[in-house]
Amino acid sequence: MIDLKARALSQLRVLERGVAEIVSRDELLGKLERSLQTGVPLRVKLGADPSAPDLHLGHVVVLRKLRQFQDLGHQVIFLIGDFTGMIGDPTGKSETRKPLAVEEVQANAESYRKQIFKLLDPQRTEIRFNSEWLDGMSFADVIRLTAEYTVARILERDDFQKRYKEGRPIGIHEFLYPLVQGYDSVVLKADVELGGTDQKFNLLVGRDLQRARGQEPQVALITPLLEGTDGVQKMSKSLGNYIGIDESAREIYGKTMSIPDSLIVRYADLAAGMPPEAVEAIERGLRDGGLHPREAKADVAKRLVGLYHGEQAAEEAALEFDRIFRDKGRPDDIEMFVVSDIPVTGTVDVAILVKNSGGAKSLSDARRLIRQGGVSLDGQVVRDEHMIVRMDQEHLLRVGKRFFRRITRG
Repeated sequence: MIDLKARALSQLRVLERGVAEIVSRDELLGKLERSLQTGVPLRVKLGADPSAPDLHLGHVVVLRKLRQFQDLGHQVIFLIGDFTGMIGDPTGKSETRKPLAVEEVQANAESYRKQIFKLLDPQRTEIRFNSEWLDGMSFADVIRLTAEYTVARILERDDFQKRYKEGRPIGIHEFLYPLVQGYDSVVLKADVELGGTDQKFNLLVGRDLQRARGQEPQVALITPLLEGTDGVQKMSKSLGNYIGIDESAREIYGKTMSIPDSLIVRYADLAAGMPPEAVEAIERGLRDGGLHPREAKADVAKRLVGLYHGEQAAEEAALEFDRIFRDKGRPDDIEMFVVSDIPVTGTVDVAILVKNSGGAKSLSDARRLIRQGGVSLDGQVVRDEHMIVRMDQEHLLRVGKRFFRRITRG
């Protein structure tokens, strides 16, 4: 019995590292001890709505914790919210979120299915889709589910409370989202559910619904949110401050090198999963001045590239980054962009080249980058946002620090 307690405590120490909060720690310890005693692994759930096609380092924080549960012998359930994705989790949103189309959700879900195995063991991962049970619910079932919670409790959620006080609209479907996420835990009989700090309310709803249905409530294991490359807001594809795990080695390395110095230790710990002693060494070196921030970032960047592309790719990405930014060189392999439908004049607006080649999201964004001095053509900074480019020869376009394109006519 003493040995079981010690082993359970050992597992708990692994699982609580880097966690923002556990509701509750004692319950998790009890579940771990019972699991060891009975030989029945805990059912550990993580839900993700496929609202974008790519997973990024913000997702990695919680996925790494999920992998730790796997390594300790527990059953992991990666729940793809293909049904709830069409509602849209309003967490942290200042206005009603637009639902996604069925086709978009399905495509993103398939992308998630492929990418999670960059971190999880496929042999020990159960993938589920909540449309399995939610598609078949009748309206009477939905009414019964809503009867198990009150509007007062729902309005305790910070984002709902703020919008209600400010008189901004809240859709009824948004009230349903926490209930549906909690119902997922009931169906899956989750012992533990993982989520970021912005998911705390939803995770606690799951506990309440399980208790109401006669189940032992799940433990809510809450992980911190990772700031994006801007160093301010949480990492999000919609904000453009993300590092995708499916991006090229060059992009992952370059974006990591662009993060603020204040985030180096958090990225080393939460995203790169570096050993505690390595993280402490980086923190100590930065604090006492013995380690230059650029060197520390390079270590983290190589680690991240190595995780998703291998050690050789990490070395090559580091060498290329140094060649471009330290030695003022350019990449060896620059993608070609072919301009079609050229006017009879044989010329193209430079902002259109920037936008169509992928260097900017929109024409207005391209012109803004030009005004800021972030665009060069054939080695010369473009000063005129309406400059006309003659397409009688190949051009080298550079946008920002990392975007290069060879431009030619079709």
